[in-house]
Amino acid sequence: MKKLAVITGGTKGIGRATIERFAKDGFDIMTCARNQEDLKQLMKDINEAFPEIEIHTVQADLSKKQEVLKFAEMVKSFDRPVDLLLNNTGAFVPGSVHNEDEGNLEMMIETNLYSAYYLTRELISGMMERKSGHVFTSGSIAGIQAYANGGSYSISKFALLGFTKALREEMKPHGVRVTSILAGATYTPSWEGAGLPEERFMKAEDVADAIYAAHALSPNTVVEEIILRPQLGDI
Repeated sequence: MKKLAVITGGTKGIGRATIERFAKDGFDIMTCARNQEDLKQLMKDINEAFPEIEIHTVQADLSKKQEVLKFAEMVKSFDRPVDLLLNNTGAFVPGSVHNEDEGNLEMMIETNLYSAYYLTRELISGMMERKSGHVFTSGSIAGIQAYANGGSYSISKFALLGFTKALREEMKPHGVRVTSILAGATYTPSWEGAGLPEERFMKAEDVADAIYAAHALSPNTVVEEIILRPQLGDI
């Protein structure tokens, strides 16, 4: 049986690049996103590029707890071990704490933190029973260094790093590895129109390669945090 990678927010950016990297190595994939048309295109592209693997998709908005649980039930319905979980669902809206739009904090906490919290809780028991598995969270440089106009996004990413650190401590005796990906500016659709050259950004494929490399280590070793920045530094 092929290994299984569960990757949320899989149609664009780091999520899609990570799906392609693990599919290349023969992993079956389960993913979700909000847009059904994007999911259909992803499935078509992966099936054409990697016909030997299976990819399953679900349309879901993981900022909503019930849809997180729906996706988790789909994953569990296949009755297969989850070898890797990448909590990659995220949202970014710029703004400052003192004057950002009402509701920004709630939306980004629900999307960036609660989605990872609830999905991990649903899927990690199987990893604990097998004493095997790897949980990644897609954090951000904004979760270790606050910056102007980062507002609630930075707050949510600091909280996500706290969640990941707590989970790491809890999983030590259970053989489950836990890794936080702390990536700087990566060239994804969210940066389109920023007016900066593409070479100023990291490539999503580089982040995916870092995730793959951390997972490929022996079970004796865990990379707790991966900090990645563009060569010229933060934007």
